[in-house]
Amino acid sequence: MKYPDAARLSFVEELHGHLVTDPYRWLEDAADPATRTWLAEQDRLWQHHATRLPLREHFQKRLAELSVTGMTTPPVWRGDRRFHLSQSAGQEHPVLYCDDRPLLDPMELDATGLTTLDDWQPDWEGRLLAYQLSRSGDERADLYVMDVATREIVDGPIGGCRYSPVAWLPGGREFFYVRFHQGVHLRRAGGDIQVFTRGAVSYGLQISADGRWLVISAGTPARNDLYLADLSAGPPEHLAQKVIQEGVAARSAAAVGPDDRLYIVTDHEAPRRRLCVADPATPAAWEELVPEDPEAVLGAFTLLDGGRLLVARTRHAVGEIALHDVATGERLGTVPLPGSGSIASLTSRPGGGHEAWFAYTDAATPVEVWRYDAHEGTTTLWSSTAPSAAPAVSGAARKGARVESHQLEYDSTDGTRVRMVVVARPHSGGPRPTILTGYGGFGMSLTPGYAADSLAWVESGGVLAVANLRGGGEEGEAWHRDGMLDRKQNVFQDFIAAAEKLIADGWTTPGRLAVWGESNGGLLVGAAMTQRPGLFAAVVCSAGLLDMVRYERSGLGATWAGEYGSADHPGELGWLLGYSPYHHVGQGVDYPATLFTVSGADSRVDPMHARKMCAALQWATAGERPILLRHERDVGHGARAVSRSISLAADVLAFAAAHTGLKPTP
Repeated sequence: MKYPDAARLSFVEELHGHLVTDPYRWLEDAADPATRTWLAEQDRLWQHHATRLPLREHFQKRLAELSVTGMTTPPVWRGDRRFHLSQSAGQEHPVLYCDDRPLLDPMELDATGLTTLDDWQPDWEGRLLAYQLSRSGDERADLYVMDVATREIVDGPIGGCRYSPVAWLPGGREFFYVRFHQGVHLRRAGGDIQVFTRGAVSYGLQISADGRWLVISAGTPARNDLYLADLSAGPPEHLAQKVIQEGVAARSAAAVGPDDRLYIVTDHEAPRRRLCVADPATPAAWEELVPEDPEAVLGAFTLLDGGRLLVARTRHAVGEIALHDVATGERLGTVPLPGSGSIASLTSRPGGGHEAWFAYTDAATPVEVWRYDAHEGTTTLWSSTAPSAAPAVSGAARKGARVESHQLEYDSTDGTRVRMVVVARPHSGGPRPTILTGYGGFGMSLTPGYAADSLAWVESGGVLAVANLRGGGEEGEAWHRDGMLDRKQNVFQDFIAAAEKLIADGWTTPGRLAVWGESNGGLLVGAAMTQRPGLFAAVVCSAGLLDMVRYERSGLGATWAGEYGSADHPGELGWLLGYSPYHHVGQGVDYPATLFTVSGADSRVDPMHARKMCAALQWATAGERPILLRHERDVGHGARAVSRSISLAADVLAFAAAHTGLKPTP
């Protein structure tokens, strides 16, 4: 394959005693005419290859059918009003509803589909709505305030937001919100007042339903400080906060409940998290209420009437909800669930009540909302958008299932036990084309969930494997910390061991195995392919971090030093150089077929990572398998229109199919 010309510079810089080569530094500048010419030529090369992918139209059609699911979220109750998101089949974006009336439709605001509703928060009376819009995928949002009854915008735009938490004061005249990396601000008629800052860190806000207690979080994904302010003690612009947690290597979240107790979910001295309580008058004096479960990670909780406490956990990546006594923490029973899947967004009314709502999904079930009635002890379906086109999925023990889900365990290089879920059609033959994916970072968990691209691949005869790697949160904070900073290589070893397990068990072969990762998962597959190129037939790297020496200089990279380390520190630079994919590309290696997918407006992971890595691989590879770049303008790292998601997924699946030998079976 003839690749576009890319000047390879003799650029070397010395960093803390390391000689670091960077021959494609010039590709960091997206506005440089040379970069733009190179990118245009890469786009023509990709389009030429894409039109010749045999299954591209097949996957486009099938994904369109499987994506006709819509979505819905559990209700948020404010005053007498109920708010929730809903997306019906065929809609490009979710619509925000108040009761059963459409309140905010992004497509009404922008018919191109490039405007997204990033976040929203009604006031306590349900009269006003704070909401955030971003455009072209850049996730830099403007905040507006709408009168719910008239849909009139009464404030905004307020810039500098990025999924900003909002905490309304009673009466709707004022609210606290976060300006990105600029601390907590109070918004009132006449402008903004900064009321709290700890520098360029992430902030969180929680306010009690009576408007008295404000909890402020400031920190990183690995550790944070927590403060409690009594808003009845003085004007809201002068916060007199007390410490809940400060200077501790732990991640915690807190809120004051309707019973006027301070509740703290923390991984301090409990890697799988525990629930503690305190008197708001002495917020640092915690008492344990619900202890750590040795095998399950505690997530959300909510209070109901009658002294009931609902606690959601994830047990080896599968969700569950338990019923506890709110006074003693004693476990009283479990909430019936529709299956073995994922639980999210556990909600109840601000004052408690006897009802709770939660979202549920699994490999074949699009997100549904279920309602738990504590009086009856029953769980019933509240809202569903399941498609008729999706096949049934079951555990491997159920005979006759069209798609089976298996949970495997295997040993990583250092003997650590790792879990992996494999989804496939029943099959008694030999190895099959397989996609292996993972994430392994920031304490994020990969739990069962409906995905049209996964089902389209599996029902076409492929195997999908999802590895729960260290660095993630599937087994708690210790699992996360064992895959970050100087231990990041553990994540890659877990992933490589997952590939070897699939091959050893006969699921696939190196010639039929593809890997796919996005963002931090893109770093994962980039490291795997440079460390073990002969183990994979194809690699799909979406919005990946690949130059770990310079990742802090663009996008949100500067906020991730707590996860990866910083090139500004000599010892930490050594960690990063040890696995940085861009710096481990070797000339004369037969690299797998590789597709980089990037979004031009990505403000989290700069597309320069993919540009530089693509150029390096095109220069280095000794094989005939293609190295390609798919570049998409006007979208970013986060939400996008359904049609664009389908197009991207179809291209990725068709690429993986072409290079692993997938030929759909009936």
